[in-house]
Amino acid sequence: MGFALLGSLGSYVSVRDSHHWNVRFQSFTLKERFVVGFNLAKNFRAYKKFGRVSLCKSEFVDFEERTSPNEVRKEIEQCYELIHRLGRGVVYLGSSRMGPGHPHYSQTLELAREIANLLDCTTWTGAGPGLMDAAIKGAQEAGKAVGGFKIGKEAGEWTTSKFHPYLPSETYLTCRFFSARKHGLVDAAVRSSSSDKTAVVALPGGVGTLDEMFEILALIQLERIGSELPVPFIVMNYDSFYAKLLDFLDDCEDWGTVSKGEVSSLWKICNTNSDALVYMAEFYDLPYSDEQKHVTKSRSARKQVP
Repeated sequence: MGFALLGSLGSYVSVRDSHHWNVRFQSFTLKERFVVGFNLAKNFRAYKKFGRVSLCKSEFVDFEERTSPNEVRKEIEQCYELIHRLGRGVVYLGSSRMGPGHPHYSQTLELAREIANLLDCTTWTGAGPGLMDAAIKGAQEAGKAVGGFKIGKEAGEWTTSKFHPYLPSETYLTCRFFSARKHGLVDAAVRSSSSDKTAVVALPGGVGTLDEMFEILALIQLERIGSELPVPFIVMNYDSFYAKLLDFLDDCEDWGTVSKGEVSSLWKICNTNSDALVYMAEFYDLPYSDEQKHVTKSRSARKQVP
């Protein structure tokens, strides 16, 4: 039997009459040994003399990168360093596909601007397009700091890029590992003292947004988010976007998979920007005048008109 490892997986394997073989190979740089086991039927004619072992459908895997905890650890440390430099604040999770022409984009831009002014903190996002971009621009309109954890390719994009189109390179990190990106998005909302004003704001979104939402929700539920103080978690239910999801969670209560009132106690559902700003002001005991409320409500009403 022969096995060649030349930079990536997917090499050819000679198959002989055997039920099980282990293939041992060694990383050239990490000096780590790995074993791959094969269960093969005796005289398996379909492969004839040679069979190909495919370990990835669409692309080869950089084996060293995928198996090195040091690379992941290094990237997580870079996330923490960026947060330490820019400061913790409000983390926005949301769709990469809802662009400037979508009503939720303008609502998000306004929300991020008003929250940045109210809390005077850094705005954090996944540094992608769509509603993440709206949150960035809202914070910039307020003249507040912005930070981000970018990933090479967002859902709906056809090409990868390590660079943000307009943010300064020192304000964001392009992550290779989703685990590191998630660590960054969570840590950016951690409150270590009463002076820290942070929050998590879940905007309308798809699979990636839901993944991040429920991971953070579980951390809060299990008191594993790493924050000494409570962190407000707001779900923006623009145009009843999350209505069916909330109905499903109610059904989970009926089935007994979550306790009655458990999920609703962990986050705040807000239908308008005004609702979110009032809640944030009350949470941090900050002044928010009736005039400000009226202006925000008026703006939100105008933007909801088709």
